[in-house]
Amino acid sequence: MTLPAAGPEPGSYAVDLRSGRVGRVMAYLGPDAYLRPLGGGREWECPPGELKAASFSELLRARVRECNAQGRLP
Repeated sequence: MTLPAAGPEPGSYAVDLRSGRVGRVMAYLGPDAYLRPLGGGREWECPPGELKAASFSELLRARVRECNAQGRLP
């Protein structure tokens, strides 16, 4: 597993600049980073050049959004 020079470390939170989604960086495999949503679920791929480390406010906003979504489930 090789880490891109400017990419967030595995285990940290990052923002996918293409969609604005926040996820935990799980690994770098091949040319892509793999992120998992905050509430768990299916990982998605993102080019490392399209990632930035999530700020505290971005992480908090994403967690509140996740909690609100879970509250709407039947």
